[in-house]
Amino acid sequence: MVEEFGSPSSYIQGKGVLFESDKYLQNFGKKPLLLAGDTVYKIVGQKFEQYLQDNGYDVTRVQFNGESSTNEVDRVTAIGKEKAVSVIYGLGGGKTVDTAKAIADNLNLPVVIMPTLASNDAPCSRLSVIYTDDGSFDHYRFYNQNPDLVLVDSQVIANGPVRMLISGIADALATNVEAVAVAQANADTMLNEKQTLVGSAIGHKCEETLFEYSHLAVADGKAHVVTKALENIIEANTLMSGLGFESGGLSGAHAIHDGLTTLEETHDLTHGEKVAYGTLTQLMLEGADKDRYNKYFEFILSLGLPTTLADLHLENATDEELLKAGEAACSENDTIDRLPFKVTPDDVAQAFRAVDAYTKQYLGSHHHCKHAKK
Repeated sequence: MVEEFGSPSSYIQGKGVLFESDKYLQNFGKKPLLLAGDTVYKIVGQKFEQYLQDNGYDVTRVQFNGESSTNEVDRVTAIGKEKAVSVIYGLGGGKTVDTAKAIADNLNLPVVIMPTLASNDAPCSRLSVIYTDDGSFDHYRFYNQNPDLVLVDSQVIANGPVRMLISGIADALATNVEAVAVAQANADTMLNEKQTLVGSAIGHKCEETLFEYSHLAVADGKAHVVTKALENIIEANTLMSGLGFESGGLSGAHAIHDGLTTLEETHDLTHGEKVAYGTLTQLMLEGADKDRYNKYFEFILSLGLPTTLADLHLENATDEELLKAGEAACSENDTIDRLPFKVTPDDVAQAFRAVDAYTKQYLGSHHHCKHAKK
């Protein structure tokens, strides 16, 4: 049995670190390709590009088109090649980050990840999720190593939309639920080896941190202030969830998320919002008892995350549509086979309805909880 643990070479998090980053970045040469979407560029990218120029960097700025698709990766790869850049910087959300990793891999260059949201666990991992040009999950792309540097400016994260912070909490909440199932199945992690004790421990610490600090951090995020609670949640969403999902493994919740992406109605929901429903669906598939289910369900509900099909805009979904999402979740390219029991597309479709039914029953008998829903 071989165990493996993967992590970025360095992870740096703090208030204002983007604008004190020359000492970290100069090791990778002074000819970066800066990949950033339009909105991110306006909010922080322009100021960051100016900081780099003031410190003697020759920056090639490329606007990210919004989808981490093979076409986008190839387009930017060609620019990087033509400009003979020394490093790729990915500044933005999960899809920008995943695209930057793929470009760096194509060009055999170092990559520095600069997340502007703590909305998902993409920054630290040695894989990208590749989507089709129209936004459906296509495949995972794996690399030989994790990013060279992950640089997280907590002030930038605090300034971002609180919905994205909550989405990151939802994504991170799946980490331990999925890793525990992988351990029970003695299945492989995302590194295609067995869990280390460290990989498992990080998942547990991630979950503990989320339950202790999320509500404080959300309040701080709404006020755009950087506090210890917010720093803890940024670390849980980015570093702990990133290391935990990769070295602990994915199983049900993310496969179910990938299934949901095939239904167009869900496209305007964030990754984390769909993962939240995926976590509840996995717990249903596991046959979790009431205490275990409620622990996660009440937490997800308290953050205003999806707990009914209506929350996913699927209140009118037919059995055929839910079965289609179930089939995609059970694809052999995905991770549902890392659960400790066999799952069929129909099982997933039934569990989608079971989550919805339980929530409705719960809200019906807890009138005072109605205000918790957004």
